[in-house]
Amino acid sequence: MGSLNKVMLIGRLGRDPEERTTANGKCVSSFSLATDTYRGANTEKITEWHRVVVFGKIAEQCNRYLHKGRLVCVEGHLQTKVWEKSPGDKKYFTDVVASRVTFLDSNSQSESHEGPEPEAVAQEEQAIPF
Repeated sequence: MGSLNKVMLIGRLGRDPEERTTANGKCVSSFSLATDTYRGANTEKITEWHRVVVFGKIAEQCNRYLHKGRLVCVEGHLQTKVWEKSPGDKKYFTDVVASRVTFLDSNSQSESHEGPEPEAVAQEEQAIPF
């Protein structure tokens, strides 16, 4: 049997997207996304924070229209990176690399600035350079 690396999250942005450009000129957007889970008999709310990275045209749309508090659906895959802070001290972090972002709330319901009505923005499959 094959394997599958697919993520689908619905949550609110914890901060405005950070915009940058790769060495080859491709637009990148990164933001944090909060999702809530309810656990236990007393239904304790647990908030999980996810690091989301978006590339290309979809990143341009996210940078332009998304702001802290907006409700979005993110579809993509997980990508884990490793680096050594000092010899023998490996650090790991996992990003959600989005291939599709759907804006779920209307502008009147969110704390955002002017932007489009809810829409889906998808990007073509590609190798992600790092």
